Amino acid sequence: MKSTCFALMAALLLFACSEKQDTDSTATGDSAQKTVSSAVTEHREAETEQIIASSKRESAEQNSNSAQDKKPANRQSGGKPNILVIWGDDVGMWNISAYHRGMMGGSTPNIDRIAKDGMMFMDHYAQASCTAGRAAFITGQYPIRTGLSTVGLPGAKEGIMKKDPTLAEMLKAKGYVTGQFGKNHLGDRDEHLPTNHGFDEFFGILYHLNAGEYPEQYDFPKDEAIQEKLKLKMRGVIHSRAMPDGSQKIEDLGPWGRERQRNLDQEVLEQSKRFISDAVKSGKPFFVWHNTTRMHYRTNLNEEYAGKSGYGIYADGMMELDDDVGELLDLLDELGVADNTIVMFSTDNGAASNSWPDGGNHPFHGEKGVGGWEGGFRVPMLVKWPGHIPEGAYTGEFMTMEDWVPTFMSWLGDKDIKKELLTGKKIGGQSYKVHLDGYDQSDLLLNLGKSKRKEFYYFTEATFHGMRYGDWKLLFIRQDHWFRAPQNALTTPYIINLKLDPFERFTESRGYDEWAENRSWILGQAGPKIAEFVQSFKEFPPSQKSMELQVDAVSETINSQAMSR
Repeated sequence: MKSTCFALMAALLLFACSEKQDTDSTATGDSAQKTVSSAVTEHREAETEQIIASSKRESAEQNSNSAQDKKPANRQSGGKPNILVIWGDDVGMWNISAYHRGMMGGSTPNIDRIAKDGMMFMDHYAQASCTAGRAAFITGQYPIRTGLSTVGLPGAKEGIMKKDPTLAEMLKAKGYVTGQFGKNHLGDRDEHLPTNHGFDEFFGILYHLNAGEYPEQYDFPKDEAIQEKLKLKMRGVIHSRAMPDGSQKIEDLGPWGRERQRNLDQEVLEQSKRFISDAVKSGKPFFVWHNTTRMHYRTNLNEEYAGKSGYGIYADGMMELDDDVGELLDLLDELGVADNTIVMFSTDNGAASNSWPDGGNHPFHGEKGVGGWEGGFRVPMLVKWPGHIPEGAYTGEFMTMEDWVPTFMSWLGDKDIKKELLTGKKIGGQSYKVHLDGYDQSDLLLNLGKSKRKEFYYFTEATFHGMRYGDWKLLFIRQDHWFRAPQNALTTPYIINLKLDPFERFTESRGYDEWAENRSWILGQAGPKIAEFVQSFKEFPPSQKSMELQVDAVSETINSQAMSR
């Protein structure tokens, strides 16, 4: 069993080393070209007061019914559904009341409306970190394939690349207007902006939320020249638009420090609502990816929400997030397009529990950024599409963020998008040849059928931790914490059955070793699957080398330069 484990790991590591040289040259050859006024602030504050007053007056269901009674006729042309994707940030499954069912304090009635009107997933994966989870969704590829496991310092070359088509580009080619609002985190150069990758408009931030506080620290360099030299100079809130000639109109609206963070999501909400309203007036279908900054650490609350939940700062912030979701749902009702709009609520990665009580909660082992444990990968996923996705349904079938690109495109008639991209396909005037890692999950979503996904490969940043096949999971490396934590290779992998032990409590069991030894036959099934996964990188190598943060990479780089004597 030991030799099998080492053979699997060695094959993957040998492949990774050989591919790094190829992908470095590929990435080099394909490198891309190189305050809000007081009136706006007052408007934001007034809007926030209105939200809270409204939430006190009516329950979420009453709001929905009232809006349905007075909705106007749908001015959009029939056929193509609108797509509204709403993401929180680092939100734990148990922070949503549709999941915790009263086990925890705090409630999210508006998010729960999506569950009531659609489907709730119990076994849905994102990725273990912000950049990776967002990249998996928008590209349909494993982040290790796009090189988007993580992004580096301001101005770093790592970021989403033009050679990887996005869901936005595919939808735009279908006649959609496309907008992304809120957090992006897929690179901060102009060539990385969403408006260079299929979105008509973007408004939001390019980094994690608390990065906006760095310049306010007393020891942060204040001289902009020094910031540039040290690669510390960050861009502010960006508002960009894609122009007809392929260029971008980009405006930097300034920093987002502690005070602005209190109402930043309100700014983002207003932009999303405006974009949706304009799209409906134009009669065109829309795709909006609304990415809130709640609940990324550190929570700088709008003071109107402080203490509202009675369960602390995280639950207070969830109330704000839930109200934002309610406003978007109510807008769809008011515009008369709710019945023709797919609505998703999810998040980018598992909960960041280490910052509790200003951190998310869930019952799973591990958390954001921690190895291959469920806590970093399992996320809430609620989705509705009236008349298509069954109402009030839940499923324990397995699905991942990579699956949404082929699923959405199948619903729009491109049922063979995955196969076509393997041989080369033109989208919006540009040719692409990529390996989508997602599956069309139409049968699961529309008919409560079985998942087409069996396998999944766990990476945190650029480190391979293990694989899943069906209910079975193998972990080759153990990591127990996010910060300052070792990653220890195991002499024999952990064998886990996720339907027997979804919370991965086996580490506390005195009977586990015997149970695992009796199931060592599982290892023989893993080898061919890992080999097949590795082989796919021969024809479809990574778009760019994933950024590595491990210090041993420094030693490897130095030693690789050694001259033979």
